[in-house]
Amino acid sequence: MRDPIRYAPDIERPEAEEEQTERLLCRALTEILDTTSGNYGHAVRAVHAKSHGIFEARFEILPDLPPELAQGLFARPGRHPALVRISTNPGDLLPDSVSVPRGLALKILEVEGERLAHAEGDTQDFVMVNGPAFAAPDAASFLKSLNRLARTTDQATWAKVALSSVLRGAEKVLEAAGGESATLKTMGGAPNVHPLGESYFSQTAFRHGDFIAKYQLVPVSGSLTRLTGEEIPAAGAPDALRERVAQDLAEGGVWEFRVQLCRNAETMPVEDPSRIWSEEESPFVTVARLTAPPQPGWSEARAEAVDDPIRFSVWTGLAAHRPLGAINRVRLATYRLSSDYRAACNRCPIHEPDRVDLP
Repeated sequence: MRDPIRYAPDIERPEAEEEQTERLLCRALTEILDTTSGNYGHAVRAVHAKSHGIFEARFEILPDLPPELAQGLFARPGRHPALVRISTNPGDLLPDSVSVPRGLALKILEVEGERLAHAEGDTQDFVMVNGPAFAAPDAASFLKSLNRLARTTDQATWAKVALSSVLRGAEKVLEAAGGESATLKTMGGAPNVHPLGESYFSQTAFRHGDFIAKYQLVPVSGSLTRLTGEEIPAAGAPDALRERVAQDLAEGGVWEFRVQLCRNAETMPVEDPSRIWSEEESPFVTVARLTAPPQPGWSEARAEAVDDPIRFSVWTGLAAHRPLGAINRVRLATYRLSSDYRAACNRCPIHEPDRVDLP
């Protein structure tokens, strides 16, 4: 196995039109926000608007990690309070029969160290999705997908439900033949799986102290692994995912947080998150455990405490975990736009929590 590649600023190669792409992404997100806030009388997130799980947990960094893994947040063993939000990716509040990829946002508190510019508080965020590859290879391709999403936001929900059913069938046929389609899944063809049984991936690359890495969160307790691959019937049950997460986290659960170091700049690129890094070249290695005690996995009161006043962003955290690559670079302005819009529209300031105290 090759030695891990050391981080250097020139590992990133900004695209020539990246600033223009960023402006157009902000325009598309504003269109989504204007549409949804006008229809709901309340601003929600431009993406991942609907929460399906909100719960507290403990993040425990393991002792005796090798030097290349004991970096940044993971340099010292310890326990940190944490907050978890599970969602799906549309910017409108759709019934759960429209099945799309799951997202998991993890906020770790009481984190010491030099912070990224404009990162408030003492928290470290990891924003993850239940698939190893990002749907677009670059910011320009991501813009095309977002423009398509903006045109259909909060329109013809009945048609989205019908289309999702068709696309799920097409995706199952494709997977039976040994393939899969990130596009089909993003458009509504993802299996309607239980969020608590899924493995989640950062998809994009990050600085890992002196090195470069991607991250993964994997369920390991029996209370979670028994849910892996379970498809949740959602016809006629618009909030089926919330109901199951609220019910099934009553047993609690344990996940492992894993790091995959970049060992080959050609086959493990930083700028193209649509390419999966080979686990044969560099396996994921466990560096921490996330433990959720028994609790309600979602409630209206918990959603009220988190969905409006708290942001999750890859740009909230330590300089040692700086987001890398074009997709992450454009996330800086777009994430800020979404949270600032919500704060202004809802007259609810966004803040970084200093403790986890869910109702």
